[in-house]
Amino acid sequence: MSFNGTKLQDTARHTALALPGVSHGRPFTEQLDVYEVAGKVFLIVTDDPDELIVTLKAEPEYGRLLQDQYPSLTPGRYLDKRHWISVGAGRGVTADLVAELVDQSYHLVLETVSRNRRPG
Repeated sequence: MSFNGTKLQDTARHTALALPGVSHGRPFTEQLDVYEVAGKVFLIVTDDPDELIVTLKAEPEYGRLLQDQYPSLTPGRYLDKRHWISVGAGRGVTADLVAELVDQSYHLVLETVSRNRRPG
C-alpha cells in the first residue's frame, strides 16, 4: 500500500494530537486545519482534495536540504517561505518522516513560548 496524501495528512494529524498541549481548529478557512501549541501555529493540514499537503515549521537550512532531497517538499504554502515547508506525498516521503517533521515543528514553535506558558 502506497503512502498517499490522505495517509500523509492522517499521520501528521495523529502525531500532532499526541503531543502535549495541542489544540486545533479552522480559524482561517474551512479548508485549513490548524494545529497550535500555546496559541502558536506549528502545523497546517490543507483539506483541499486537489492539494493534500501539510505545512510545518523547519529550520531554514534543514528545510532547504529536505527540499533538495524530496521533490514533493516545497517552500511553505501560506507562510514565510524561509521558515516553513509544505510536504506532499511523493518519492521517499514516509510516515516516519512526516511524524519526525511534525515533532520538530512542534518543538521549534515551543522554543518561542515562555516557560510559564508551555504545556506540562
